[in-house]
Order: sequence, then structure tokens, then C-alpha cells
Amino acid sequence: MADLHIVRKHALGLAEARKIAFKWAEQVETDLGMSCTYEEGRSADRVCFSRSGVQGELRVTKDAFELDAKLGFLVGAFKGRIEAEITQMLNQMLPSESDASKADAGKPAASKKAASKKATAKK
Repeated sequence: MADLHIVRKHALGLAEARKIAFKWAEQVETDLGMSCTYEEGRSADRVCFSRSGVQGELRVTKDAFELDAKLGFLVGAFKGRIEAEITQMLNQMLPSESDASKADAGKPAASKKAASKKATAKK
């Protein structure tokens, strides 16, 4: 059996990551004929997926997508292609690392500004 392990970091937070995970599950059901179940958790979600020769799980947290899958003997021969397709799907759905960095760069400045306004209002 061949194993797949793919990790994609992000800065979306759980709520936004959850939306992308739902879309990913719908896409693999349609495009790859997978059967998916989605389980929401307090700090992480889990998408379990399977089809003949493939069984795995996508764990979704506030800062990462982590996919683990076991490929059967016949499907394992296509491990490289399957891994490339899954990575491409995630790349299309997730903002690029530079987009995430830009979004993060704006957040601390805004929260500092808000904090200084609160401190000024109390004086």
C-alpha cells in the first residue's frame, strides 16, 4: 500500500478553512468519485473520504490542511499523479502564501490602532 501525506499551512482561521474544506469535499466527490463525510469539531474538522482503492482523511484546523490517505495496490501505481491532482486542487482553493502574508501584515496594524483608540477613550 502507498501512503499520501500532504500538509498546507494557511492563515484563514477555522471558519474560512471550513468553507474551503466543504468545497474540496464536493469537488472530490464530483471529480474523483469519492464518498465523503464531514465532521465539524470545536478546534478542527475532519473530512473522511473513500472509494475503491483509496481511503483517507483531511484534517482542517485554523492554520493548516493535513491530508493522509492510503492507496490500494492498483491505485498506488498512480500515487504521483494523485498527489499532484490533490495538491493542485488545494492550491486553487487556498490563497497563495504571499496573499496570506499580505492579509496577516494588515491585521496587527489594525488591531494596534483599535487598541490605541480604546486606551485614548479611557483617558
